[in-house]
Amino acid sequence: MNSRNLTTDAHQPASILVVDDTPANLQVLAGMLKDRGYKVRPVPSGKLALQAARRDPPDLILLDINMPEMNGYEVCEHLKADDHLQGIPVIFISALTEQLDKVKAFAIGGVDYITKPFQMEELHARVETHLKLRRLQIELEQYSRHLESARERLKLDLEVARVVQRGLLPPRLPLVPGYEFFAYYESAFEIGGDYYDFIPLPRQRVAVMLGDVAGKGVAAALLMAKLSADARFCMLTEPDPAAAVTRLNSLITQAAIADRFVTLTATILDHENHTVTLVNAGHPSPLIYRRATRTVAEAVSLDVAGMPLGIQDGFAYASCQIALEPGDSILAYTDGVTEAMDINNVQFQKKGIYAALQGDACSPRALGERVIQAAKQFGAGRSPHDDIALVGFGRLVT
Repeated sequence: MNSRNLTTDAHQPASILVVDDTPANLQVLAGMLKDRGYKVRPVPSGKLALQAARRDPPDLILLDINMPEMNGYEVCEHLKADDHLQGIPVIFISALTEQLDKVKAFAIGGVDYITKPFQMEELHARVETHLKLRRLQIELEQYSRHLESARERLKLDLEVARVVQRGLLPPRLPLVPGYEFFAYYESAFEIGGDYYDFIPLPRQRVAVMLGDVAGKGVAAALLMAKLSADARFCMLTEPDPAAAVTRLNSLITQAAIADRFVTLTATILDHENHTVTLVNAGHPSPLIYRRATRTVAEAVSLDVAGMPLGIQDGFAYASCQIALEPGDSILAYTDGVTEAMDINNVQFQKKGIYAALQGDACSPRALGERVIQAAKQFGAGRSPHDDIALVGFGRLVT
C-alpha cells in the first residue's frame, strides 16, 4: 500500500481511484472529489481499475458494481487477494438497493456502500472518514513494525548483557585442601541482580561473597556489576573483613544507582585454622550445618547483622567468627530461594530450607543440591519470580 499520499501535506493529496462504466458518472464523481482537493483517477472498467491499482496503488477506491466483463464484486475480490492492494479501502457506489447486494459487498471486503443517487455531502463524509481510518491503520502498522524492531534489538541487547553478566560470576569453584564448595545461580529474567563470588585473599584465605540487589532487570544488573568489582577491590585492600564491607558500603552509597540498595553476606574461610569470619549487611543469615548433631542454625547473630549496603554512608559493620569441625558446612542464599512459591502462591520460606537439610549427613555439595531440588519441587516447575543464588562450602570428613 502506498501510504505516501496519506498526509496532511497540501502537496500530497490523497489519491482516489473512481471506477464506473458510465462516463457521466465518472465525470460527476471526479469533479466533486477534485473540488475537495483529492487526486482523482477515473477508469471505465474493472480490468483497467486493477491495472491502475497495481501500477500506482491509490489510497481509496470508489467502485461501481454493475459493469460489463468484470463487475465490482469481482474487482474487489481480486484486490483483496493481492497482498499489496488488500489494505486499500473500497467503497461501493451502486444503484442496487437490495439488502443482499449490500451484504455481499461487505462480505467480500468493502468498507462502505453508497446507494445511487447519492448526496454530495454524504459522499464527501464517507470518503473523508475512510481516508482517516486508513491513515490511522497505516500509522498503527508502522508503529507496530517499529515496536517489533525495537523488541528484537532489545532481545539481542539483553542476550549480550546476559552473557556479560554471567562472565562476572566465577568460572569455577575454589580448590581448597580439605574443603568442598558449591554454587547455584538462576535469574528470573535475562539479567538479574543476585551476585556471588569467590575471592582468593592473602594468608591462604577465601572470601565467599553473596549479594542481592533490590529489584530486578537492567538497573539491578548494572548495580550487580559495580558490586562485583567494588567487592573484590575492598576485600583485597582491607585486611579486616568488617572494614572491607564498611568501605564497600561507602562506595555503593556514593554511587546511588537508581536509589537501589544491596544486601550482602561475606564469609571468609581460613582453611588452615578451620575458622570462618562472617560479616552481614542486611542479608538473611547464612546457615551452619553441624554434622555431629545433624542440626542447622543461623551463623550470624542479630547483634552482628548490619544494614543493607547503599543506605547509610559511614555505617560501621561488625564481624563474628565460628569454627568448623569435620563435616560442618556453611550455606548462604538469596531470598529468591525462600520466596519460591507453589501453585497456591504459598512461599517456601526458611522452614523449607531447614526441612531440606534434615536427615543423613551430607557433603556441602549435596546439602546445596538438596535445597535447590526442594525449592524446585515446591514450586511445581514454575519459573522463579525472583533471582536465585545459593553458595556453600564445608569441611570434608578425613
